[in-house]
Amino acid sequence: MSEKLFIFDTTLRDGEQVPGCQLNTIEKIEIAKSLETLGVDIIEAGFPISSPGDFNSVVEISKAVTWPTICALTRAVEKDIDVAAEALKYAKRKRIHTGIGTSTYHIQYKFNSTQAEILERAIACTKYAKRYVDDVEFYCEDAGRTDNEYLARVVEAVIQAGATVVNIPDTTGYCLPSEYGEKIRYLFEHVKGIEKAVISTHCHNDLGMATANTINGILNGARQAEVTINGIGERAGNTSLEEVAMILKSHKEIGISTNINTQKIFPLSRQVSSLMNMPVQPNKAIVGRNAFAHSSGIHQDGVLKNVQTYEIINPQDVGIDENNIALTARSGHAALKHRLQVLGVELSPEKLDMVYEEFLKLADKKKDIHDDDILMLAGKDRSEMQRIRLEYLQVTSGVGVRPVASIGLNIAGEKFEAAASGNGPVDAAIKALKQIIRRTMTIQEFLIQAINKGSDDMGKVHMQVEHEGVNYYGFSANTDIIAASVEAYIDAINKFVK
Repeated sequence: MSEKLFIFDTTLRDGEQVPGCQLNTIEKIEIAKSLETLGVDIIEAGFPISSPGDFNSVVEISKAVTWPTICALTRAVEKDIDVAAEALKYAKRKRIHTGIGTSTYHIQYKFNSTQAEILERAIACTKYAKRYVDDVEFYCEDAGRTDNEYLARVVEAVIQAGATVVNIPDTTGYCLPSEYGEKIRYLFEHVKGIEKAVISTHCHNDLGMATANTINGILNGARQAEVTINGIGERAGNTSLEEVAMILKSHKEIGISTNINTQKIFPLSRQVSSLMNMPVQPNKAIVGRNAFAHSSGIHQDGVLKNVQTYEIINPQDVGIDENNIALTARSGHAALKHRLQVLGVELSPEKLDMVYEEFLKLADKKKDIHDDDILMLAGKDRSEMQRIRLEYLQVTSGVGVRPVASIGLNIAGEKFEAAASGNGPVDAAIKALKQIIRRTMTIQEFLIQAINKGSDDMGKVHMQVEHEGVNYYGFSANTDIIAASVEAYIDAINKFVK
C-alpha cells in the first residue's frame, strides 16, 4: 500500500504575489472550488493581515469549500496570528501557518538578531498559534541556506511546542536537488520527535530546480508538498502541482500517492491562466500547448504506430483530449497522412507522394503549417467546406469614436447581417457575430501572435471557445488582426455548429 503525500496548494497566496496577477475575492473562490474538485488537501487562502482584501478572501473561501483544510499565513507576530485566527473562524478545517527566517542572511540582515533569539520567537509563535487551532504549521524561511545543525534545533523545538507540520522552504531556489534531499534526511536523522509532525517541502524555481528539489525532499521523507498551479509564484515561481502529481503517478515504484484527480489538471491550468492573465509557456511540462505535440518525423511516425514510443503520459490523464501532431519540415508521410485523415481527406499513395513534396516546399517557407494549408495542397478548400463563412466585415473605430462593426455571414448558403458596438473593434465584431449565432459561447483563451516583423505583419490568432462545457479551438491568420480574430472565432464555432 502506497504512502500518502499531502498536497498543499498556495496558488492563492504565494502564486498570487506575481505582479499584475492579483485576483478579487470572487475569482479566488472560483479557483478554491476548483482546487477542492482537483483533490488538494490544504488550500493556503491568503495572508490575512496583509490587506482587508486578503482577510476577506480567507473568510469567504472558508465558507465556500468543505473538505480541504484552509490555511492562513502569518509572521511570527502575535497580531498576525490573532487576525489569521479571526479570518479562519468559518473554516471547517483550519490551519495557521506561522514562522520566521532561520538562515544567517535573515537572522543578521533582516532581523538584526541572533540564533538564540530567533529560536525563542519560533517557540513563542508556535505556542501562541496553538491557542487558536490544533493544526499549526511552522515555516523556517530560507531553510535552504540554513545550517543543518541549527535548522534541526529549530525544527525539534517547534515540534515540542506543538507544530503539527514543519515547512522546510528553499525560499531562494538555491539548493541543488541532492543538497535539498540530504537536508530533509538530516532532519529525520537528528530531530527527536520528528515522527510527531509532517515535514513539508516548499521550493522555488529560481534556478529551475523546484520540482527536482521537491521530489528529492519527498524521497527523503517529506510527506507534504507546497505547490502552485502552473508553477506560478514570486520571481521564477514555485514547484508546479501538475508536475509533482504526474511524476508520482508515472513512477509508481516510488510508492507514494496523492488525492489529485489528474483529469482535472488541464482545465484548472487554463482557468488559473485566464483569471490571472498569465499565459502558460508552450513548452511547459504537462500543461503547455506543446507538451504532447510532436514535430519530428521520426517521433510522429512512432507515436502514430504506438503512442508509448514517445509519450510517457496519456494526455487524457491530465484532461487533454489527444496528442498533437505538429506539421513541420521535419514531418514525414505518416504525419501528413494522419492530418489529412483527421480533416476527412483520403488520398491514394501516389497523390500523397505528390502532396508531400509540395508540403515540404511550403514547410521550408512557413513557420507553422495550418489545416488550411494542408487542404489547399490536397486540392480542398476548408472555407468552402465550413458551414459558416465570413462574407464581409466592416469596422469603424478611432479616438473619441465608439467602435462599431458590421458583419455578414454565409450559413449553409443563407446570408445574415448584423451590427453592434463594443469596447473595442474586436469586441464590437464579436458582439455582432453573436447576434447571428445565438449560442451560449465563452472565450476562454485569446492569443495574438505576429508572424513576421514590420507594419505589414501577418497576425496569427488562436482562440479557445467554450460551448456547453466543451472547449473548441479556432485559428486564423490575416494582415487585419480584427478579421483574423473574427475568423478564428468562426473557425471554433464551425466545430460545434452542425
